[in-house]
Order: sequence, then structure tokens, then C-alpha cells
Amino acid sequence: MRRPVLHFLALALSLGFASTSLHAQDWAKARLEASPRHHEYVPLKHGDRTVQAFVVYPEVKTKAPAIVLIHEIFGLSDWAKEMADELAGQGFIVVAPDLLTGFGPNNGGSDSFASMDATTKAVSGLDATVVTADLDAAADYAKKIPAANGKIAVAGFCWGGSKTFAFATHRKDLSAAFVFYGSGPSDVTTITAPVYGFYAGNDARIGATIPATTDAMKAAGKKYDPVTYEGAGHGFMRAGEAPDASPANKAAREQGFTRLVTLIKEMKSAPVASNATHNKTVAAKKTAAPKSQCHDSSMQMAGSM
Repeated sequence: MRRPVLHFLALALSLGFASTSLHAQDWAKARLEASPRHHEYVPLKHGDRTVQAFVVYPEVKTKAPAIVLIHEIFGLSDWAKEMADELAGQGFIVVAPDLLTGFGPNNGGSDSFASMDATTKAVSGLDATVVTADLDAAADYAKKIPAANGKIAVAGFCWGGSKTFAFATHRKDLSAAFVFYGSGPSDVTTITAPVYGFYAGNDARIGATIPATTDAMKAAGKKYDPVTYEGAGHGFMRAGEAPDASPANKAAREQGFTRLVTLIKEMKSAPVASNATHNKTVAAKKTAAPKSQCHDSSMQMAGSM
């Protein structure tokens, strides 16, 4: 007689955990809904494909730089949209394409998947050429926005960080590329924009790739400025905003965001390439790495674009 009761309890617990996982970014959704800025969804057509993009405008008088934001392996989540809104709050136009557009259940996008595991698997399986074409469409759109000043940059997180670095090898009119805890591509010789890296001290998997990337960028005469935030874990830009953020992740998030905004404001219209600088490390409180962060799909995918 106890077995059905135990089975019911197990089922209830599993559903509870699933619900917690799916709604773990309620705090990001609440902040997004409270934003005074203009948000819109724009269909970007290229060839026979249309990708949906989340676009946020700043409340400014003058024309602004445009940022193409590449989401994590978790798709265009509430946090990714909230991050886009925060950047717009600093005076930038942000275009965040949903790279899962059309690949979800019933031809849906990121919000059509039933679980984070399903979303992660779908992002991991995206065709690199399709991703590049989607990002090109987003960059082309951003560049032509009447309220934009012609400067465009790309910023990506986790899986999107690796895709940001790879996109910089393809797109020649970028003013800058901002790579958040993503690995570098195998060939960097075609990069024209300066690349700025944001890395976590407690992220040996990605951290181990920085020396080789630094050497490759220096040998190719490209500007690469990586900064490592000690004590932070992979995914600190998202984890550092969460209600349960560790002190190190919170500090890294605040420092990383300030650095990002400053660099965007200092962007030049014409890309400039120069020899790489050494990897800087920013001290922060040392804590244990958070239990759950994010990851890019595989090291091989980083240079596949």
C-alpha cells in the first residue's frame, strides 16, 4: 500500500523541481516587465528563413551605437532579454536574435521548449552556417536602424561568447566584439575588430584556452584584451544578478558590466587591430564555484562559423 504513495510523492517532487527549473528566471522577467524602455519583436528575413529578434531602444536624444546580443546555450531566455534591456538603459540599441526561431516544437522558438535540457540540446545542434546568416541579418538590421549611429558591436555569453568570437572572424564592419566566457576560434587571422574577453577565475575549462588564444591573436596582430575575474564562476553575468548570487559572482557581474559599458562608449567607427595585451586578472572574493552555471556546446563548435 505504501508504493503508490511513494510513487505519487516522487512524481510531485519531480514536477516541483521541473517547475523551479523552468521558472528560475522569474526575477529577470519581473525586471524586464518593469522596464520603461521600448521593446519590440522584429522578423528578420534572409533567404527563405525568418528569424525573430528582440529589440530594445534606449531613452536618448541622439543616435546610439547598436549591439547584437548573442544568447547563452539556454536560448533567448528572460535573462537574455533583461540583459538586452539593461544595455539599452545605458544608451545603446540592442538587437537580440532568437537563434532557435523555427526549430522548436510547432516551429516555435526558445520559449516553445518544455525543458531547459531540450533547449540546450537544440542550441547545441544548431547549424553554424545558419547561425552566421541569422547574425548577419541582425547586424544588417542594426546598422540600418534610423536611430543608430552606424557603429555596431557584438556581445555574447557562454555558447554565445564563442559564437561572438567566431562571428568576429566573419563580419568586417564590427566596431568591437565582447566575449563573455567563450572560447576562441582556431583561425583568428580574418578578425578586424578589437576583441575584449570577460572570463571567470573558477572556470578552468574556458580559462585553459586563453593562453593559446592570446598567442594566436598576438601572432596575427589583432587586439585582444582578456580580463579574468577571480573567484567568479562560468556564467557570472547571469548568476551575479540572481537573488542568491555569491559575493564573487556579484562583484564580477558589476565589474564586467561597468567595463562593457565603458568600452562600448569608447568604440571607434573604424575597426582597429593591434598586438594583443597580456591577460589581466581582477581580484574578487574567493568563494566556491556556484552549483549551476552554463556551458557552450563543445570546444570544436567555437571555430566552426
